[in-house]
Amino acid sequence: LVVDDDAANRDILFRRLKRQGYAVETAENGRRALEMMQANSFDLVLLDIMMPDMDGLEVLKRLKLDEVLQHIPVIMISAMSETDSAVRCIELGAEDYLPKPFDPVLLRARTIACLERKHAYDRENQFTQELQATYKRLQELEGMRDDLTNMIVHDLRTPLTSVITGLQTLEVMGEMDADQLEMLTISLNGGNTLLGMVNDLLDISKMESGTLTLDVDEVKIAELFGKSLSQVNSLATAKNLQIRTEIDPHIVVIRADGDKLLRTLVNLLSNAIKFTPHGGEVRLATHKTENEQSIQFTISDNGEGIPASAFGRIFEKFGQVETRTAGRKNSTGLGLTFCKLVAEAHGGRIWVESEPGAGSTFHLTIPV
Repeated sequence: LVVDDDAANRDILFRRLKRQGYAVETAENGRRALEMMQANSFDLVLLDIMMPDMDGLEVLKRLKLDEVLQHIPVIMISAMSETDSAVRCIELGAEDYLPKPFDPVLLRARTIACLERKHAYDRENQFTQELQATYKRLQELEGMRDDLTNMIVHDLRTPLTSVITGLQTLEVMGEMDADQLEMLTISLNGGNTLLGMVNDLLDISKMESGTLTLDVDEVKIAELFGKSLSQVNSLATAKNLQIRTEIDPHIVVIRADGDKLLRTLVNLLSNAIKFTPHGGEVRLATHKTENEQSIQFTISDNGEGIPASAFGRIFEKFGQVETRTAGRKNSTGLGLTFCKLVAEAHGGRIWVESEPGAGSTFHLTIPV
């Protein structure tokens, strides 16, 4: 778009730009130019500075304030005596300026340079829009996937509970030999583990979406420890492990979601037992933090340890870390994610301290 109140100048620029292969339109004043730019799409504006009614400086200001038009490059047309005004226009956002009388070589060079920048901007803008559309679609697909997963997982819980109940009923239906009892115990442990995974998935999904409500009540620390140990006692006995506990006598009761906190401690204790060698030791302790605003649970083991590079990954959903020996992976990667979200839902946090070969210590804080 060529904007100049001088018909001769408009004609010169029109003919030269047409010979260079461009589609050219002209406007005789600033107001007409703004109307044309709002009605049509232009890649470049050649704008005269000195015009009656609305000069080029005012047109440029209005262009740069318009979110739709501000990205169109502008070359200011100036007489030699208007160089200072041209510099002022560039400070306000013009791409370049073209002095009168027009030099064909300079006109071609500055036009090509400005159009290249405009086309680069258009490509970037198109790519950004495509990326945003792809991201939106990805979010929709992830939502559909999560809804489907939640539906499947939720529907798994009822038949799984029936299986566990049936296995428990077998124990009271008559005597069984040692092999039968062993198989029954293995089946029950597997079923309860799977049920725990289902519950973790459902609760993690709710906590991530912000729809889980904590059932906060008074929780007695001694009872919490007792329930936790009773659920992991068989695991510890199978590996001949010692579980030592230490309760701060100044902390008897806290307000928290007892069920979620119990499952969190069971997850942490189960992990500690799993990675501790036969005959080792696991420690469960509590104490108040330095500011006495939170209670800190500490679960320590003398197992293989965790490399520092994996400290963040182990708390991610489905995040797993290969152990140093035999490169084996353990668990589904849900337990620690559940622990992290429970801690954060209470306003606390969880972290780990560990070194390969020197065991691991998990710290969990819950506001008093």
